[in-house]
Amino acid sequence: MTDRPLNVWVLDDDEAIRWVLTKALEGAGMHCRGFGSGAEFRAALPGQVPDVLVTDVRMPDVDGIELLAELRGTHPDLPVIVVTAHSDLDSTVAAYRGGAFEYLPKPFDVDEAVALVERAAKESRPKPAPATRDGYPMLIGQAPRMQEVFRAIGRLSRSSMTVLIIGESGTGKELVARAVHENSPRAGRPFIALNTSAIPSELLESELFGHERGAFTGADATRTGRFEQADGGTLFLDEIGDMPAALQTRLLRVLAEGEFYRVGGQRPISVDVRVVAATHHDLDKRVAEGTFREDLFHRLNVMRIETPALRKHREDVPLLLTHYLGVAASELGVATKTLTPECLEVLTAFDWPGNVRQLVNLCRRLTVTAPGREIQIEDLPREFGGTERASSHPEWSEGLRAWAAMQLKAGSVGLLDQAQPEFERVLIQAALVQSRGHRQNAAKLLGWGRNTLTRKIRDLGIED
Repeated sequence: MTDRPLNVWVLDDDEAIRWVLTKALEGAGMHCRGFGSGAEFRAALPGQVPDVLVTDVRMPDVDGIELLAELRGTHPDLPVIVVTAHSDLDSTVAAYRGGAFEYLPKPFDVDEAVALVERAAKESRPKPAPATRDGYPMLIGQAPRMQEVFRAIGRLSRSSMTVLIIGESGTGKELVARAVHENSPRAGRPFIALNTSAIPSELLESELFGHERGAFTGADATRTGRFEQADGGTLFLDEIGDMPAALQTRLLRVLAEGEFYRVGGQRPISVDVRVVAATHHDLDKRVAEGTFREDLFHRLNVMRIETPALRKHREDVPLLLTHYLGVAASELGVATKTLTPECLEVLTAFDWPGNVRQLVNLCRRLTVTAPGREIQIEDLPREFGGTERASSHPEWSEGLRAWAAMQLKAGSVGLLDQAQPEFERVLIQAALVQSRGHRQNAAKLLGWGRNTLTRKIRDLGIED
């Protein structure tokens, strides 16, 4: 919170809504000013700008969505909370596109609205820009395991030897391959990437080596393959461990002799290509099993780089999150979001089975879904440790499902009226026990305001 009380403006043509919000906000120690029309609001705005604006969408003389667009141009840092009884899909999407901090449908919990205003004011403060890195922008890390990768790339910077990159899916093997290429004597020449497991085996030969016109049905023209396209540069062959045996033999010949034949061709074609291969498989094991040629393995394994799983360099998680939240914000054209210390702690401890790729996707998801500029624990998806995890706890959800099925089979109606009060009663009692009867702490455990908890205790007849 700031040293001075927050200055909050409420724009709504409904006098009752203005009164309720004003009283609640003032009760929380804020200065509040209400406006019944867009004309009043616009007349006051040049002289003073509030910390937060709470506005309705549909009013007689102003459209809330149009007002959002107007404020985005004149006061881009002003957080706006949209409150409306017309919570249809179009209005919701328009509000978020217009830059709304949050969209709050009526009727709403007054305590929730007050907490949202406080959060909007806190998160609207300018945040420092995410740190950037000179050179290749996507390959970042300060942990010892990543420094080993950087040193290996540095050692290869004056050579064009073949490289084998091993590591789990999502660890950035292609990024390492690109960095090897960009920091080599071939940097000005083509970098061609091919995922060998993504192409059917019957088409992979033509994809690699090209084909002559008439070589097979549908071959209406001569086609150059990836080896020819990469001549003078680097060919990155991802998931090399899945390459069919017949193509392993052809690849071995190219590596050994530097020439090949197009499919259906009669003339050998010579190329100067550096091959960088990658796999998530244990190639030593595949060689022992006889599914990967040993001589090809030795040709590829001249220089080996291992990309570490993210769980093995957790100290880089905050750096990666900061970087990719900035990238996601740039892609979407929005302000960069930051994570609370609690979020960073949870995500750093997470195992990241999908590695950096999973982290990048989470950053994009949170940039779209999290309200405001600071991401809270409750904004995290439950699989990452967000607070929604408890909503699918199997011990009680299965029991609830069985109860509902039994009630419906017996012809009962109004199941929500029966279940919801009991559900709330159990959670409230558990929170009160945990907090030793302290209502403020119990409300925090439940994610409510104290006034909401007090009302629920009274309505449900719960004794502390």
